[in-house]
Amino acid sequence: MPKACDDRAKLTRWLKEETVVAADSPNYARKLGIEKNQVVQELGWDEDTDDDIRFDIEDASGSELLDEDAEEVVDVVLLWWRDDDGDLVDRLMDAITPLAEDGVVWVVTPKTGHPGHVRPADIAESAPTAGLVQTSSANLGDWIASRLVQPKSKSAPRR
Repeated sequence: MPKACDDRAKLTRWLKEETVVAADSPNYARKLGIEKNQVVQELGWDEDTDDDIRFDIEDASGSELLDEDAEEVVDVVLLWWRDDDGDLVDRLMDAITPLAEDGVVWVVTPKTGHPGHVRPADIAESAPTAGLVQTSSANLGDWIASRLVQPKSKSAPRR
């Protein structure tokens, strides 16, 4: 690792160059429905996040993940969340602010038995309070991702 690497972007580039991915590695981006040219923002990054997941998403989307300070409209928010991270409803409210109307929030939490595990019921209870609906989940190795979307407007015209 570089001697003094305070810059997350530099560290990410260095890790990408130093990481060798096995040919049979899981296609995390496909499990999350990430496609080319989608804009993905990452929230809740910390040293415990899974770089294989992050790099796979960057490869699939064709660009680096936006950080928490980005002000662009995004297609997907990747929210790393652990049990001791605070109020999930507040964080979900932050996550939907830059989200496109048809965007998706993936809440990525450690699996049962891992430090920081979040009960699925906590996500299911927090989502509606933040104006979101849980639709599915995806197995991402040591992490589990819960897919949250904004409900379709009842007043929207039918086609």
